[in-house]
Amino acid sequence: MSASNQPPILPAAPTKIILPDLVSHCTFKKRVSRHRKQITSETKRWLFKGGNLNGKKRDAFHGLKAGLLTAMCYPGAGYSQLRVCNDFLTYLFHLDNLSDDMDNRGTRSTADVVLNSLYHPYTYHCPARVGKMTRDYYKRMINTASPGAQQRFIETFDFFFQSVTQQATDRANGVIPDLESYIALRRDTSGYANNLDIPDEVMEHPIILSLGEAANDLVTWSNDIFSYNVEQSKGDTHNMIPVVMNEEGLDLQAAVDFVGNMCRQSIDRFVEDRANLPSWGPEIDKDVATYVNGLADWIVGSLHWSFESERYFGKTGREVKATRVVNLLPRRA
Repeated sequence: MSASNQPPILPAAPTKIILPDLVSHCTFKKRVSRHRKQITSETKRWLFKGGNLNGKKRDAFHGLKAGLLTAMCYPGAGYSQLRVCNDFLTYLFHLDNLSDDMDNRGTRSTADVVLNSLYHPYTYHCPARVGKMTRDYYKRMINTASPGAQQRFIETFDFFFQSVTQQATDRANGVIPDLESYIALRRDTSGYANNLDIPDEVMEHPIILSLGEAANDLVTWSNDIFSYNVEQSKGDTHNMIPVVMNEEGLDLQAAVDFVGNMCRQSIDRFVEDRANLPSWGPEIDKDVATYVNGLADWIVGSLHWSFESERYFGKTGREVKATRVVNLLPRRA
């Protein structure tokens, strides 16, 4: 066979990726709440009540280290607010596990139970554990949350379920969403955690909105980088990296670098917006500063927690943080 008739040699599939150095790019001070151990043990008791999680699910809870995430993202919050935030974040991470006792109608069924429990915490009754847990933490939340914070929280949860339903549909159909329609879940819990009641017209100011978007973009996009390895092993396409590879025609490492640059730009955008905050008077300015500092805590806290948790890198998180090298998992059959 002549050389011209030789079959082309295909490049080998990548076996590793190099993570962007986002930790060094983020110069915000990392703080950890002194209530971390107490909220971790209290939330564990709440989550495991009634034998709700067993075996591997319990191990996953301990490896998750949600209490550390909460303690780093809300370091200045009081104990009662921090406990509700930790219950909420842990519950979010385990929503799939918590809905195992429901029928097989899937996400829409779970959404109906959760949203009814939020809109009608005192009158809606459903025996499903996910409903009981939703009502339990939300009743505690509304004791101190402002009406505006309550409304934004429910709206966010509604968007969350719309997003999750779309993800489930795309995953089942093998669809890779386009960049424009890849809309991240926004989490507006910072105002609640710090007992703030900032007027709607302030929360809707372009710079405040931009700060929230920059923080959300960083948390969401960096999460996509850190979770890529586990997700690719499951064939999950709802991640910025395959989206960018598909839309920009990039190879895997180039797509990781592309999303990493987007993350750096979101941190830079946050720093610039923070320096250009207008004034609404001493009292509101104080609350706004607390809110914006809370967003910064989420940025720096989530970055460091990602390497402490076992969710993305198993037991090798600290090694990955130092080397930034991730060895790719084999695709599950």
